[in-house]
Amino acid sequence: MKKIGIFYSYNTKRSAAVAGKIATHFDEGLVETVNLEDVDEETFLKYDNMILSSPTWWDGELANYWDEFMPALEDMDLKGKVVAVFGLGDQVKYPENFLDAIGILAEETEKLGAKVVGDTPIEGFTFEKSAAVRGNMFRGLAIDEDNQADQTDERVAKWVKIIKKEFK
Repeated sequence: MKKIGIFYSYNTKRSAAVAGKIATHFDEGLVETVNLEDVDEETFLKYDNMILSSPTWWDGELANYWDEFMPALEDMDLKGKVVAVFGLGDQVKYPENFLDAIGILAEETEKLGAKVVGDTPIEGFTFEKSAAVRGNMFRGLAIDEDNQADQTDERVAKWVKIIKKEFK
C-alpha cells in the first residue's frame, strides 16, 4: 500500500484526535499527517491515498482552512487518487446541516476525478438534513464527539477496515 496523507488542521483538536486514532490502524510509517493550513498543491498531490477531514462549521460550511485551499483544489486533477473523508459535527445543535463538510469534500474531490471511498451508515444518528448523505449512507466517517464520543473508537475501527480495502 502506498503512503497515506491525512489532511486536517493541527488547530482542530478533535479532528487531530480522530486522525490519530485512524493512523493507529495502519502499519507504522504508512500514514503521514499533513497540516492543511500549511499545505501547497505539490504536497497535496504527492499522495495517491488521501484522508481528508473537516468539522462542519456554522450553517453547514467547511472549516476556514479548507476555504483558503479550495481555489487551488478546484484546479487540480485528482484522477487516480483514492480519497476517504471524515468529519465532526453535532447532530443535536445542528440537525439541519449535520456533517455537511463531509458531503462538500466528497463531492468536490469526486468531481475532480478522485475515487471517493468509505461510506458509512446513517443508522445511529438523529438529524434532519445533511449534504453528507447519499441514499442511506454518509459519504465518509461521521463523528459526533459532542453527543456520541463513546462510539468514536468503534466507528473509526470499522471505517478503517472499509477504506483499507480500497487504498492501493
